[in-house]
Amino acid sequence: MKRCPECRRDYYDDKLFFCLDDGSALLEGPASFGGEQTAVIPQFGFVGEAATISYQSSARLAENSNSVAVLPLANLSGDPANEYLSDGISEELLNVLSKIRGLRVAARTSAFSFKGKPTTITEIGSILNVAYVLEGSIRIAGNRIRVSVQLEDVEFGYQLWSETYDRSLDDMFAVQDDIAGSVVEELRTRLTGEAVDSREAQRIETEVAVAAKGRAADPEAQRLLLLGRYFLDRTNREDAEKAIAYFRQAVELDPGFALGWAELGRAYCVAAGKNWAPLARGYEQARESINRALEIEPDLAEGHALLGRVRSAYDLDVPGAARSYERALLLAPGNPVVRDGASILEFKLGRLERALELSRSVVEQDPLSAAVWHNLGMISHSAGLLAEAGSAFRRALELTPSRLLTNAMLSIVLLDQGLPEAALQQSAAEPDEFWRMWAQAIIYHAAGKSADSDAILASLTENYGDGDSYQIAEICAARGEADKTFEWLERAVSERDPGISHANVSPRFRNLHSDERWDALMARIGLR
Repeated sequence: MKRCPECRRDYYDDKLFFCLDDGSALLEGPASFGGEQTAVIPQFGFVGEAATISYQSSARLAENSNSVAVLPLANLSGDPANEYLSDGISEELLNVLSKIRGLRVAARTSAFSFKGKPTTITEIGSILNVAYVLEGSIRIAGNRIRVSVQLEDVEFGYQLWSETYDRSLDDMFAVQDDIAGSVVEELRTRLTGEAVDSREAQRIETEVAVAAKGRAADPEAQRLLLLGRYFLDRTNREDAEKAIAYFRQAVELDPGFALGWAELGRAYCVAAGKNWAPLARGYEQARESINRALEIEPDLAEGHALLGRVRSAYDLDVPGAARSYERALLLAPGNPVVRDGASILEFKLGRLERALELSRSVVEQDPLSAAVWHNLGMISHSAGLLAEAGSAFRRALELTPSRLLTNAMLSIVLLDQGLPEAALQQSAAEPDEFWRMWAQAIIYHAAGKSADSDAILASLTENYGDGDSYQIAEICAARGEADKTFEWLERAVSERDPGISHANVSPRFRNLHSDERWDALMARIGLR
């Protein structure tokens, strides 16, 4: 038996590893909070189609003695309006530490998922596969801020280091650097068994300064950046517009703020990608902002990663995007966002072994992110690893049951496994109408229900033909209609449909690879 440490729901199915209600890692029995428990964390290893599961242990934690999770600082100010600041300072610390070579930092999505939850440090360490956890609180009064932080050992549950800073808000950069330097110094002492001498302390200070490149010279510009990130993370049109306004204010106040320009570029990418802004104008504004960031700070990893995003999603320049991500990886090899983006680029280029390696490493670093599990499922499907693909998509749905697209993708995996009835049932769970219809058009045709497939395809063509050309091409390919497929693919290229960059590795198009038109089309979009 297993139990959820948060809601205390009991599970008797040994194949479950996370609570279906709140996503917490399940604890191995006995289900009693008084005794020792072990959080069960799935680590997938694959040989062909067979999946095996291994579990976290003290030995595994020892192997990751250079790993740390940064939890969101608790806002003790009594004013919810200061939440953006407590989260923002935590995220800044996480971003700086993730750029320190030799240090593995749990990703933001996973670390922040414990916010406000009564989970112990030991449980968090086991779930995130880290040896240490940095936590604390902030209290704001006027222009004064008190930051209290402590670094804790996961295995034994004791404090290694703690500090309290009473400063003005204008001194927050110095406080962040002090905290980051102290964490790195403490972990290196633990790794080497020797106290850090003055030379090593100077080296650490330099590393932290390099990792913090691109930030604002003006504290108010930094505050506006944190506000912008807070609203952009809400992922809706109204808040995205607020985020863009805050980022603009930040760079107007501090024109040399490289990170501010990069985040403005990210916001434009989000708006264009979600059709909240005109596609061409949105991506061109994104490019302009990102290029400005890289002019100011040429070694800004975030800037190179975002440039790769524009090159891939809008320019349809996959090789150019891959070069941008290679540069970003060189500058910030431990950043999970960069690694996730790089894995998708490797995937699009057909380098599936490297894509899987990167994607699995991101899952290990960010195990509570539905998005990275979805990406692993997508890559595994293209690689022919149907069992791994199914497991990854199911994990994404355990974490976020209402997630768009994942049910549809899982239904196609089930179809490829020879389970059309299960595939149809899974597709019905897809909350997005377009993706539900996309999956069912493919499944009905494979199941011999041509009339149903025809009706759905006709409806999709009429209602979604503008803007979803690539997905309609996938349906036509799955139905064996080569000429119609190429017509829709040509339309996708002319419309700059971002999906076209997946064409070379999509399982739906494999039956067209021998068509003489295929290589010519792939060459036009840089995939040959």
